[in-house]
Amino acid sequence: MHRILGTETEFGLLAKGSGQSDPVTDSMRLISHCPMLPSPQGIWDYENENPFFDARGFVVEGEPERPSIRHNRQLNKLLLNGGRLYVDGAHPEYSTPECSQPLELLAYERAGERIINTCLHALNATQGSDTFFVYKNNSDGKGNSYGYHENYLLSRSVPFATIAQTLIPFFVTRQIYTGAGKVGAENTTDAVEYQISQRSDFFECVMDLNTMVKRPIINTRDEPHTEQDKYRRLHVIVGDANMAEIPTYLKIGTTAIIMDMLDAGWEFPQIVLQDPIRDIKTVSRDLAINASLRLANGRSTSSLDIQRTYLKTAYEFYNTRDLSPATKDVLVSWERILDKLEHDPTQLGRELDWVAKQQMIQSFMDRKACGWNDPRIALLDLQYHDMRPDKGLYYTLERGKRIDRLLQDSDIERALTEPPSNTRAFFRGTCLKQFAEKVYGVSWTSVLLDQGDDTIKRIPLMDPHRGTRALTNDLLEGVSTVDQLLAKLSE
Repeated sequence: MHRILGTETEFGLLAKGSGQSDPVTDSMRLISHCPMLPSPQGIWDYENENPFFDARGFVVEGEPERPSIRHNRQLNKLLLNGGRLYVDGAHPEYSTPECSQPLELLAYERAGERIINTCLHALNATQGSDTFFVYKNNSDGKGNSYGYHENYLLSRSVPFATIAQTLIPFFVTRQIYTGAGKVGAENTTDAVEYQISQRSDFFECVMDLNTMVKRPIINTRDEPHTEQDKYRRLHVIVGDANMAEIPTYLKIGTTAIIMDMLDAGWEFPQIVLQDPIRDIKTVSRDLAINASLRLANGRSTSSLDIQRTYLKTAYEFYNTRDLSPATKDVLVSWERILDKLEHDPTQLGRELDWVAKQQMIQSFMDRKACGWNDPRIALLDLQYHDMRPDKGLYYTLERGKRIDRLLQDSDIERALTEPPSNTRAFFRGTCLKQFAEKVYGVSWTSVLLDQGDDTIKRIPLMDPHRGTRALTNDLLEGVSTVDQLLAKLSE
């Protein structure tokens, strides 16, 4: 498995006792306290970014906003690991660098949690108390949802209609192992005490360009951040932000496997849900994992049956190909989790967020003799996602070794400052390390270097498979100035 992957996490930010608090200003204050900024004055270059291109073949009316240089610096922070810390809308957001393996991406996503917590600790130190709180979740409990987005690069030759048709049933049902768990319901959906997914209540259409209103199961944004004629970037907005490592790993790994099969032109079984918008909410409320889903042909199926169909198809696909250890591990983990979900979902309290959270809350309710409508229960839900290691309930599970992990802490520490070696993020991150004061800005597709005398040189990085350690080590070795680097590039 070697595929260009990345995630973007919007964090919830709460300011205590500040009735006039401005979330945009608070978010900018938070990220300004990041101590790991090699180029504090570096800008984010918005070249090749236009969110109005639709994968269905048209352009929506509108012009992308471009901030002033001063505002750009307030909104964007360039990270040594090749990622990006920024303000999107009214939320602090972290984008991983481009990665090439699910386990690697997991380490960089978790590094983002530590970066955010470092910012939070520094900001609260200026206040003299815990005035600000950050949560890795998807809902404020007041009807507002914020996103967690996955990105997968695949060939432009795969028809978008085929991608959508293949992925709709997969996305509707994968929440049974990727859900982060949620107390209650929102967005005028049917009442429920507890459900599997934080995001499912907020999806209102099957396919659309929007990400903040009228949210679709399939997002049609066509913004590849690479060569337009060769690749497309599938922008997935339907997943929860997970705290536990196994759900993130499976979320990315299983979807990457589907991308491999799509790229190869593999034929998938025809699964057409009669009402995917209804079903995504049904599955989220199906804690026993046995609800009936109606197909367009009039038959019924279940979320487990659908996931097993995709798993079986994946095994058939790899039966005719070399199976890498990374891919095999995802397949084996996928099958193991589905088996446990079928037998008894409560077995997965050490592995899945939604089960672990439910069990923690149930234990509290048993001790306190209270019900789901007790206001403390909603607070426990929120506290599970608290980014403070000494306060967050998920981190309590980690410290007590009551949740299974896939990473060592050293993996996460390394991902804080070292870029991935097998994508263009390596060159971006290395330039920030070696030429910090001379990096004028970066984008996903270039590095902008300041040569002095108001001369900015753009080094293109259009192909995310290039700019790797193997391809640029000789170029960067022994180079200590921008002029030396540019001279070697021109040879």
